[in-house]
Amino acid sequence: MTLLRDADLAAAFDHAARSYDTLVAANPGYHAHLRRSVRRLGLPRGGAGLSVLDLGCGTGASTAALAAELPGAAITAVDASAGMLRRAARRSWPRPVRFVNAPVEGLAEAGVHGPFDAVFAAYLLRNTADPDAVLAGAHRLLAPHGRLAVHEYALSGRTAHRAVWSAVCGGLVLPVATLLGDGPLYRHLWRSVVDFDTAGQLARRVRGAGFERVRVLPLPGWQTGITHTVVARRPSSGVGEAGR
Repeated sequence: MTLLRDADLAAAFDHAARSYDTLVAANPGYHAHLRRSVRRLGLPRGGAGLSVLDLGCGTGASTAALAAELPGAAITAVDASAGMLRRAARRSWPRPVRFVNAPVEGLAEAGVHGPFDAVFAAYLLRNTADPDAVLAGAHRLLAPHGRLAVHEYALSGRTAHRAVWSAVCGGLVLPVATLLGDGPLYRHLWRSVVDFDTAGQLARRVRGAGFERVRVLPLPGWQTGITHTVVARRPSSGVGEAGR
């Protein structure tokens, strides 16, 4: 199947916005895993005085994880889907969050400028037409020694983990999504994971964007070998120093 991209993908997310949180709630550990990935940023003092960019915030699940774990941080949350962003903005937030409706490739035009102390990107890169460009943009927006966390469905490369992913999608997610009228989006989401980087390839991609101290960290539960956090740091200079 052809993956959805750009305006077509944003429109599909707009349509699915009304039921997206319901499907997410059926995923055991979804919110806990996002909070774990936020903690893996390693930001001090609950983020007090720091600025964090949430790339591809959707309906705000990743933003809520950031707000819970980093109550002192100033959060800017960006998404290309106006429908998803409206649902995010309607949530009750403990402190103001700046929401921006823009593709992650067009942040400067939308008035999003760094430097940020951290960038968090959950379930985003595989949905972009040019993930390398998105990572390069995140690198530019980060302050020296700023942190990056990519929370992503990135398979381990083992056949068993790929089989579990396809079984969950085919046996549960796709039938429900089809009944809700969102089959094309969730077929895309299933296939986008199968066609995307393995966790190791994703780490190499992050290093190639100039980041240092790149680590791949697994997540527990049924998503072991399916979802990973890739954490990294922008070096003090413009050149990454992989493996430090």
